[in-house]
Amino acid sequence: MNLKQDRPVTLAAIAGAHGVTGEVRLKLFGDGLVGLKRYASFNDGKLTIEKLKDDGKGGAIARFAEITDRNGAEALRSTTLTVPRSSLPDLPEGEYYHADIIGLAAISTAGEALGTCIAIENFGAGDVIEIERPDKKRFMVPMRAEAVPEWNDERLVIEAAYAVD
Repeated sequence: MNLKQDRPVTLAAIAGAHGVTGEVRLKLFGDGLVGLKRYASFNDGKLTIEKLKDDGKGGAIARFAEITDRNGAEALRSTTLTVPRSSLPDLPEGEYYHADIIGLAAISTAGEALGTCIAIENFGAGDVIEIERPDKKRFMVPMRAEAVPEWNDERLVIEAAYAVD
């Protein structure tokens, strides 16, 4: 199996305690509550969902079997909830999980080694990938076909005109 398939992917983060019985507030990523409900446990089985509900504010409230009081819930603040990449559903052609793109080598359409994808941002008009060159300088490229005409499990190919500092 591809090592990338075993890499943990973050679906949510614990924002803090909710009440006194051990429930926690969650900040959701990706598919939000719908995506989170696919899984019964997180962090290699260390946290098991007993109850999960929408908080009405874009987040969620969860109860884990392993946490029974507010102190335990507070101790989990900032903990991310992860699942193995291999457990995520397949995506249609042309779509990707950020975890699959971050860490890929980037080359230009002219064959020049550009560096490594270190981040993906979205400022409202679509994803933008950040590439770090070997000299630690960085540049950003829109994740659109005209800028990134090709990608696979090993590399991103970036149109040479976009590969500028």
